[in-house]
Amino acid sequence: MGRRNAEGSGASTAAVFGEVLRHFREAAGLTQEGLAVRIPCDRSHVARVEAGSRVPQDTFAKVCDELLGAGGVLGRLWGRIDWYPAVEHPDWFQRRADMDAQAVVLREYQDRVFPGLLQTEEYARALFLRVVGPDEAEERVRARMSRQRRLLDGGGPAYHAVLDESCLRTVIGGPAVMHGQCAHLLAIGRRPNIRVQIAPADLSALIRPNASMSLIELPNGQRWVYSESLDRGHFIDDPALFRRHSQTYDVLRADAPSAPESAALISDALEGYQQDGQARVQRGDLDQEQLQRRQRRQLHRGSPRFPRRRPRPRQQEP
Repeated sequence: MGRRNAEGSGASTAAVFGEVLRHFREAAGLTQEGLAVRIPCDRSHVARVEAGSRVPQDTFAKVCDELLGAGGVLGRLWGRIDWYPAVEHPDWFQRRADMDAQAVVLREYQDRVFPGLLQTEEYARALFLRVVGPDEAEERVRARMSRQRRLLDGGGPAYHAVLDESCLRTVIGGPAVMHGQCAHLLAIGRRPNIRVQIAPADLSALIRPNASMSLIELPNGQRWVYSESLDRGHFIDDPALFRRHSQTYDVLRADAPSAPESAALISDALEGYQQDGQARVQRGDLDQEQLQRRQRRQLHRGSPRFPRRRPRPRQQEP
């Protein structure tokens, strides 16, 4: 876990859960490997939960309750822990997560995919499942959702996002996920501290940044430019570079459609995904019917053929 989490109350409560789990496991005479085989899961997963560095699913707690005869203690304890402060962020992203927890102003420009602070669970899950397995994807989803908590609080920081239209058009997880993501975007954009604008693809006069970026202002007056490559985050605190990127962002924000106008564009995308989803269901029904027809024809063609017995023609009387 990151250093900040290890020092916070969230990490200590996660460690308490791990200690209680270890107590019941040892009382049952099981090793970590023995418990993992019965769950089933990897031994390393059990080890990290006991160490307080891995957030378990509620199903994990319930299964351990039954296997170890804990009488529901683990399940009740899991439900009382605020796991969000204890979630583990990727090491290279921990610094950005810490900044989000302190920032007074966040300005973002994003293309192709929605920023993590605006994503739904389903959208984030679909993104992570492209690169990691289900267990790790769930952990990353929890970490991502934990970052949104402060943004959605009444006293959250000012958050301004300008999204390239490609964010609306790049399909992640299918029409249903995109429909939910667009609906979430409309809802979250009504909050007093959040403004979302769309930079349409056909407005060629818009001057856009060369890549996705975040402009972060902290309470101590520090200002950072943040961007990401494939496997790491990049932080720049050079005042001249911050002013330059800030000017580019402010011009784009001024020239892009307003938040209400952008909401109309998002609504259009939402309706499109709803219609697309309905069309896919109808096409699926039609494809299934056509498949059944082909299967019947193939069955008929493949069946053995027997000569039909035809009635003999009657002989005419002379």
